[in-house]
Amino acid sequence: MLNPEVSRLLNEQVNKEFYSAYLYMAMANYYADQNLSGFEHWFVIQMQEERDHALLFRQYLLNNGAQVTLTEIAAPENSYADFKEPLTKALEHEQYVTESINTIYEAAYQSRDFRTMQFLDWFVKEQGEEEKNAGDNIKKFELFAGDPKGLYMLDNEFNARVYAAPSLVLD
Repeated sequence: MLNPEVSRLLNEQVNKEFYSAYLYMAMANYYADQNLSGFEHWFVIQMQEERDHALLFRQYLLNNGAQVTLTEIAAPENSYADFKEPLTKALEHEQYVTESINTIYEAAYQSRDFRTMQFLDWFVKEQGEEEKNAGDNIKKFELFAGDPKGLYMLDNEFNARVYAAPSLVLD
């Protein structure tokens, strides 16, 4: 049985991950409207990953006898000042998610919930990758996107991203 505080935080994380998916779909829509299909593609894949993360948290709760409580998902930002702003907002959001997962980890540690800590280890590693990818996207944009040919090449690079389902095994 999960500690009530850990269960509450895990439930909140389900909703935060669904919000992340919603946010990244809005970013994909922004880039689609700007005719940057590679940027759009990158964020659609990001949306799929976040949706899958929500489902992993959901399944973990269910596997451990906890009730899953879904709450309303807020509407994300739909307009941006320029092509770079969604990239910057994505990094800020990933840092927020990292902080949230760290909070759950701390609660699990405090309650000596080693199973949840082990489950969260995958997400801790994943968040490191998410923050690095988001930061790299900003650096690439700053390096190449000032030139129309560079923006075109970066758009093509983002279009080559391949979706890979998470490989976390739940128990």
